[in-house]
Amino acid sequence: MISAVQAKKYDESSAQLASDIVESAQQLVRLEIELAKQEVKELAIRNGIAIGAFAVAGVFALLALLVALPVLLVVWIDNHTLVAIIWLALYLVIALGLALFGRFRLQIQPPQRTIRSLKETREWALRQISSNDR
Repeated sequence: MISAVQAKKYDESSAQLASDIVESAQQLVRLEIELAKQEVKELAIRNGIAIGAFAVAGVFALLALLVALPVLLVVWIDNHTLVAIIWLALYLVIALGLALFGRFRLQIQPPQRTIRSLKETREWALRQISSNDR
């Protein structure tokens, strides 16, 4: 038979364990929020660079149409035509290269490290709860 003093100690230690688990879980949630903020910031910077590359690619494509094409049409002399075609090709190659760079740098996905960390935290909390049920 358990005495009243032992039962009280058992209840207090269980309450303390539950309090510790809650405090640990709160700390983990705060850390996960910070991780999510950091990861979103990194994704925003990376995607900002990619979007900038798309914008510059658009500018070069526009330059190819607004500068090289009129030169090609206005100056239809053989030497000038060749130069205008080379300019047009150069601007288009630059635009294509920047567009491909932007496409490969652009990442639209959920924050993977945060999701992995949330899964680990859930597993940890489930282990804590199941170990304290015993």
